[in-house]
Amino acid sequence: MTRTIEPDALDFSGIIKPGDAIVWGQACGEPLTLIEALLDQRAALGPLSAFAGSSFSGVIKPEHADHIRFSSMGALGSLRSLSKAGVLDIIPCHVGQIGTMISQGLIGCDVAFVQVSPADAKGYHSYGVINDYVRKAVAEARVVIAEVNAQVPYVPCDHLLHASEIDYVVPSDRPLVSVPPARIGDADRATAALCAAYIEDGSILQFGIGAVPDAIAQLLVDRRDLGIHTGMIGDAFVDLVEAGAITNATKTVDRGISITGAFIGTRRLYDFVHENPAVRLCGSEITHGDAILSALPKLVSINSAIEVDLTGQINAEAIGGAYMGGTGGQVDYVRGASRSRGGRSIIALPSTAQGGAASRIVMALSGPVTTARSETDIIVTEHGAAELKGASLAERARRLIAIAHPDFRESLERDAHALMTRGY
Repeated sequence: MTRTIEPDALDFSGIIKPGDAIVWGQACGEPLTLIEALLDQRAALGPLSAFAGSSFSGVIKPEHADHIRFSSMGALGSLRSLSKAGVLDIIPCHVGQIGTMISQGLIGCDVAFVQVSPADAKGYHSYGVINDYVRKAVAEARVVIAEVNAQVPYVPCDHLLHASEIDYVVPSDRPLVSVPPARIGDADRATAALCAAYIEDGSILQFGIGAVPDAIAQLLVDRRDLGIHTGMIGDAFVDLVEAGAITNATKTVDRGISITGAFIGTRRLYDFVHENPAVRLCGSEITHGDAILSALPKLVSINSAIEVDLTGQINAEAIGGAYMGGTGGQVDYVRGASRSRGGRSIIALPSTAQGGAASRIVMALSGPVTTARSETDIIVTEHGAAELKGASLAERARRLIAIAHPDFRESLERDAHALMTRGY
């Protein structure tokens, strides 16, 4: 039987046991009332472990690791401070794998924290702005605690959460985590223009949030019959729908509907998707499923990277010992787009880092290989687009040097001499 607990009376003792593993919704779906109470009570409850996919709220601090062991798929958003402090365990995995890993017990889940909308007349709650692996956590948890937030939009989902699946309800009425659009610079606009050239009428898009995706969206308002099948959607989505660019008319599945696993934006986005039948919030088995992605025609995926080496290997995770990103859904979509009829996969990144002191096109990666060179299709910087699929190692090096910042091309050519002349 579901029990309702008011926020000021929320006491996790007797609900959460020492040694419990907790999984909660990520990004703008963070159930802040539940997380804040857990952090305040951690000394009396611990030791505990918690898996957080990403965090943009800033409520989790390194000092909270005294009684809670935190893990994640990457150092995304404000989790980077935990990684820098050495108190974040990184689990290398694709977004599409997390739900399965929870189901298999590889990521522990004794307690699930979820933030959901108020229920409809039949007792069903919407997951609101985040789904991805949340439903898998609900299915596996011994205890499901739902923050029912009056400000969460009621968004159509692949599966809704019925009141009978919830053990404890904590009502709230507070703003959701907000991620405003990024500031777009000249280099971002130049990169976006090169990416947009690969997007035709009828293309189905996967792209995320940030300056380059937002700049690309601004260039697509004249396109027609675009589709959306992506892991996350930001405010730029609203602009494209209102411009008439997105109709999802060419999809072979989910025709007429934009598919995503997360809404990461501002109140404008949340209001737009509330009770909107043209959007659907799905689990990662849908958003990142290989069979589904490969069946979508003209799927164009756009992702980012920290650095790319001269053979096309992509690092989207770490520089040296500093973990800065994550595997995310990059590999899922790179592979999906490569198998899509007419699909293309784009990795877009600035040509330099550290204020121009370092090249992001490098002879050898300083961190892990996120995406293998055998999967890489197109690399784009503000200086050009390098199409690598089908190109030899030597030709890849030549094409990548051509899109590196001019200040680094000579040194890259010198370092790559053996690769370019002998082909390995």
